[in-house]
Amino acid sequence: MKKILAVVTNTPTYGETSLNTGLWLSELTHLYHLAKCEGFQIIVAGPKGGHVPIDPESLKSYLLDRISKGLWQNEDFRQELLHSRPLEEMKDKDFDLIYLAGGHGTMFDFPNCEALQYIIRRHYERGRLVAAICHGVSGLIHVTLHDGTPLIKDKKLTGFSWFEEIVARRKNFVPFSLEAKLKMQTPYYLKALLPMTSKVVVDGNLITGQNPFSSKVMAKVLIEKLRG
Repeated sequence: MKKILAVVTNTPTYGETSLNTGLWLSELTHLYHLAKCEGFQIIVAGPKGGHVPIDPESLKSYLLDRISKGLWQNEDFRQELLHSRPLEEMKDKDFDLIYLAGGHGTMFDFPNCEALQYIIRRHYERGRLVAAICHGVSGLIHVTLHDGTPLIKDKKLTGFSWFEEIVARRKNFVPFSLEAKLKMQTPYYLKALLPMTSKVVVDGNLITGQNPFSSKVMAKVLIEKLRG
């Protein structure tokens, strides 16, 4: 049985503000749905564990697709989001895929999470799949390999663009520009020609998606990789 660790944020607001954020729901649900259909095991974990806040924007009717709506109405799934596992408990467990779901909350609790860095490094260096989507890519920016090389150095990748932050009206609330952080480590940051459209980039066993609209393609790519 293939095993997936889906890493999600436990942060409910933009820093010290009262503006709510959290996990962008579809960035978990599409992979979760396909993994369950395949009979794969998927564990949901966060930096602290416990309650996983959901970004209210991701629950708006025009963004809540059939799969996301169905899971959001599923009591077992909702219980998993209330009781995510702490990443410390996952450090020495083996998975076939480490998947970092997005949502703005990740910008506050992913980058400096030592347990997350350890898990990513351990699995990447063993040739396992490491994937991140949207703001979840922020969990990669401080990961270094055992020789001190940044994991994303000179890698082809993507992540939520600065123009998309402007479109989303969040540029004044985020702690940094994810696009700028990525470009500091690699000249191969890629993005879709049109903002808020799907983009998935594969570089060996590192797979990244640009935004929530990449969720469906990202899930399909990852499941195909796991099958193979």
